[in-house]
Amino acid sequence: QVILTESGGGSAQAGDSLRLACVASARSDRSGAMGWFRQAPEKEREFVASISTSGFNKWIADSVKGRFTIDRDNSKNTVYLQMNSLKPEDAAVYYCAAGAGGITSDSGRYSYWGQGTQVTVSS
Repeated sequence: QVILTESGGGSAQAGDSLRLACVASARSDRSGAMGWFRQAPEKEREFVASISTSGFNKWIADSVKGRFTIDRDNSKNTVYLQMNSLKPEDAAVYYCAAGAGGITSDSGRYSYWGQGTQVTVSS
C-alpha cells in the first residue's frame, strides 16, 4: 500500500502560478511512475501529466502543455506539478496517482490515489 498526500491547492487568479506536491509513503521503486489527474464538477477525470520512476520520462497533456510541468524528487518521495499561467478552465480537484509501470494517461494503470486537492481559478 502506498499512501499519497497532496498539498498546494488553493485559490488563484488567472495568470497566476501554483505548485502542487504529492508525497508518497514509499520509495520511488514502490511508487513507480506517478501522475496527476484532475476532475472538474460534472466532468470526467482528465489526465494532466505523468512521470517515470526515474523522472527522466515525462508526458504532459496537450491541454496544459507549455504551462504545466511535472517533476519528482525521489530523495523526498515527492512529485510536483508546477502550474503556470492558470486559466479558469484549470479549476478542478487535482489527484495524484502512483504505481503505474511507466508513464501513462490511463487512470486504470495507477494503483494508488490521493484524496485530491482543490484548485480554484478566478478570472
